Amino acid sequence: MKEATLPLQTTHPGRTSPLPEPPRIVDPRIEALVREIIERVADKWTMLVLEVLEEHGTVRFTRLGELVGEISQKMLTKTLRQMESDGLVVRTIHPVIPPRVEYSLTSLGHSLGEAFCGVWIWAEKHYDEITQSREQFRRRAANANEDSEV
Repeated sequence: MKEATLPLQTTHPGRTSPLPEPPRIVDPRIEALVREIIERVADKWTMLVLEVLEEHGTVRFTRLGELVGEISQKMLTKTLRQMESDGLVVRTIHPVIPPRVEYSLTSLGHSLGEAFCGVWIWAEKHYDEITQSREQFRRRAANANEDSEV
């Protein structure tokens, strides 16, 4: 096990409650799992599928693709298989002709949705600040380009 490389600061500017102390020793298995989960769920398709299933409950494959929007069948299949392998969704095949396949979130998937709900709340709260910052950056970049052409 290796020493944690996380900052040891327990309070954050503008935050009234202290942050939890990071572990002094990081289990490499946990570190690898966290990195792997971030890599998988930070993918936009996983987050969009998670959101659709959270809002609509059990959804058929074709409808899920429509609700996510602009996702290929191949990418939807890949995303759902990965989510199923991670225990986030359950796939139910109904033995009818043609086969009916439905997907729904597991309790683990719901808990991930709750965890990422904070990101949505943060984005909503800071929308104006982010938009303003992006616009200022765009203007500075445009001015820098104009200056370099002179």
